[in-house]
Amino acid sequence: MLSLYIYHYRLFDRHRLEVVSLAVRADNVPHYRPQGYRQGRWGCALEFRFPTVKLLDWRGREDELEASDNPFTLALLAHLQAQAVREGEARKAVKMHLVRLMYRRGYTRQRIQQWFRIIDWLLQPPPALEQTFQQELHDYEEGMKMPYITSIERSGIKKGLRRGLERGVARGIKQGERQGVQQGVQQGEATVLLRLMRLKYGEPAVEAYRRRIEQADADTLLRWSERLLTADTPEQMLDPGPAADPRPQG
Repeated sequence: MLSLYIYHYRLFDRHRLEVVSLAVRADNVPHYRPQGYRQGRWGCALEFRFPTVKLLDWRGREDELEASDNPFTLALLAHLQAQAVREGEARKAVKMHLVRLMYRRGYTRQRIQQWFRIIDWLLQPPPALEQTFQQELHDYEEGMKMPYITSIERSGIKKGLRRGLERGVARGIKQGERQGVQQGVQQGEATVLLRLMRLKYGEPAVEAYRRRIEQADADTLLRWSERLLTADTPEQMLDPGPAADPRPQG
């Protein structure tokens, strides 16, 4: 563990304060537990020792972790399940279980969004099941009367905009026209926004505003996509009024 010793020394060298190093191992090899680093030559020797925590030791104690109030247990549960569960449907069910656990613990909107980013990163279901999970999450939040907009929609917007840009660039190269890039970006943004509106507001809202969204330019679509995260109605998303729109005017 030479790297841990280097970090330890550099902290001491920079701040001249007592440093305590702790190794947290996230691998799945039960007997690999390094606890020190040693080097020596010609009678000169250095020994660096540190405590080691193995996340794998918590396997089988999931009930204890779920009963805890420590929010870090969410990351630990997600990590353990990511190692143990590989099948798509089972992984999706585990991910939804951890989302429900956050709500049962009474976390704030901000904390749920923060911890969901970690859960979402550790427990990614196959692409074919991602939309199903998003719909389950949407239905659950609606049933709880707590429509917290998680990073699912934010990442969906970003992925859609990136996909639209890539399509636009490809079209522009093929046609040799700058307009192809702009149209590709606009179409990608419009498609993603309509999809997110369907999840949040329902099909009637999509049909009511489809033409307006498909005819909007790329900058307007991006602005509406950002407002969708907090708007309770499609009208608030499209026309929030001067007081509700956080963007600077002029």
